[in-house]
Amino acid sequence: MPEPRIADRKPVLVDAEAGKPFHWCACGHSANQPYCDGSHAGTGMGPIAVTPDADGKVTLCLCKHTGNAPYCDGSHAGLPAD
Repeated sequence: MPEPRIADRKPVLVDAEAGKPFHWCACGHSANQPYCDGSHAGTGMGPIAVTPDADGKVTLCLCKHTGNAPYCDGSHAGLPAD
């Protein structure tokens, strides 16, 4: 499995709407982080489809190393420095 590109070393807080699906960028190449823009083509990775159950704020991972995709689990804290 290819390694994702780190889009950022901190998560992003977004507004989620119940029943409104979105595609989270899992590869790190999207210019529209944290959402997929199709830049994964040729990477061997694809987006993760998410449909929130409730309205509210959610913290989405931008380091792309979370074990709870698409949500941040703090994995960015353990990444090596650039």
